[in-house]
Amino acid sequence: MQLRIEGLKVYGSSYHFSDVTNFVKENFEGVYDTKNKSLAIQETGPTTFHVPPDCIPCIKHYLLAFSQVKDSQNLSGDWGGRMMNSQVTCPPGKIVLTKEASSIFNEIKVDTGNLRLDFYDNAEIDGDTISVSVDNQTVVTHQRLAAKPITVFIRIDFVKTEHEVIMIAENEGTIPPNTALLIVTAGEKRYRLFLSSDVDQKKVLVRFIYEKPK
Repeated sequence: MQLRIEGLKVYGSSYHFSDVTNFVKENFEGVYDTKNKSLAIQETGPTTFHVPPDCIPCIKHYLLAFSQVKDSQNLSGDWGGRMMNSQVTCPPGKIVLTKEASSIFNEIKVDTGNLRLDFYDNAEIDGDTISVSVDNQTVVTHQRLAAKPITVFIRIDFVKTEHEVIMIAENEGTIPPNTALLIVTAGEKRYRLFLSSDVDQKKVLVRFIYEKPK
């Protein structure tokens, strides 16, 4: 969930996905209760989605409370909703969201020989463009981030156990900074990284370290 608060109003986008090929992105708006530090949010409908034929996106509403424990900032509460283009309700549930801090350096240990990297725009789709290199070899040049991912496949060399991926921000779009959601699929494991770069710090590095399966 990516949100911004303007006065007592809340705006933003939410991402729902089971894997890199099945996802829903929705915009939302709501209100912020300063006294209780709570958010009431209503999704306004999908902006893009890719789901199986038998799956219908759920347009959700949330009631979330803010809390902070040391450096961990959280939103937790309940959600409900209805199926898109229908009055049929979705099964309600509880949710806990933790703020993710972006970093210019990330390190991931993997135990598989093949990796899939999917780069998405992490906020509003505003024209952010990136280039990507793998072990100093350019594999993506000046491509625009969007709801549909930019996909890169990496084959791990078992002799050279460390591989470096660098994302370069070619611009900041219309809403700085350049932000990306990177989903890494390594065998049966999946990782989410939130990457942010700007004119002062254009590069973000992700290092993959291969370790033999135990």
